[in-house]
Amino acid sequence: MARVLTLYYEEGRLQAQIAKELGLSSAKVNRLIKQGRALGMVEINIRTPFQPLFDLETRIKNRAKIDDVLVAPTVSDNPDVVLQNVGSAAADVLLKNLKDGDTICITGGKGVSAVVEGLNPERTYDIEVVPATGCVQGKHYTDVNHVATQLAEKLGGRAHQIHAPLFADTAEQKDMLMAMRSVNEVLDRARQATLAIVGVGSILTADSTYYDLHPMPMGDQDQIKRVGAVGELLGHLMDEDGNVCDYDLNARLVGLSPVELAKVPLTMGVASGINKIAPICSALRGHHLEALVIDEATANGVLDALSGGN
Repeated sequence: MARVLTLYYEEGRLQAQIAKELGLSSAKVNRLIKQGRALGMVEINIRTPFQPLFDLETRIKNRAKIDDVLVAPTVSDNPDVVLQNVGSAAADVLLKNLKDGDTICITGGKGVSAVVEGLNPERTYDIEVVPATGCVQGKHYTDVNHVATQLAEKLGGRAHQIHAPLFADTAEQKDMLMAMRSVNEVLDRARQATLAIVGVGSILTADSTYYDLHPMPMGDQDQIKRVGAVGELLGHLMDEDGNVCDYDLNARLVGLSPVELAKVPLTMGVASGINKIAPICSALRGHHLEALVIDEATANGVLDALSGGN
């Protein structure tokens, strides 16, 4: 048995060659190899340049109590290239979990748009795509109806449109919009979704897409800091523990709440960039995500922050 194992694993001989050399049948050689492994006589170590990423994924999963983490290598200093790689990785995760009959609810945002761009399905899917929030027109990635249509076209499914803004002018108007049949039906479909793909937004940097959703004076940004907001999820400003902040725009937001999002069986967050570290940690501490796809540099920052390093 030891001789067979040595020839097979260390010298790379074919089983037929081993059988001929030792005067055994091929079936006997195959049986000895299986028995040797069962007896613990074989130890296989796989050395891969991606091992540090696997270790990083495991540590974040254990620290954040999250089901799945995928870390894409940070292969460029260009943030657009990094986001493109993260989007492609998230697209693979989506296809791995997607099945006919699913309903996908989505937010707008650069991260979700990157997922759509990274999709290359081998077949079409009988699925539906629905917005999880109201719509902001102006840029292709903030228009959730546009992103939903693109995603449905890529997958061969059907998209639903929401005819309401992300932010109402008043809390009363928000209640009226969400009571409208056409809006309520779309959001009900989102509540019944089997999968969700959401962006995790930064708010304290000049390039934050939150200000694309609702442009505001710089003075309002000071108010955002005062309420303890560190990130955005579904358009809601969130504090470092993943709680919705006491902020006026939160009360005027048309869409699912983070609590409703958490009821979707598989919610995948997609983000890249060091400015997303605090928002990602907020979403993880609030247990709003079941899966996370990020780049390596951001993942190291997230792990450090979750471990108390920041």
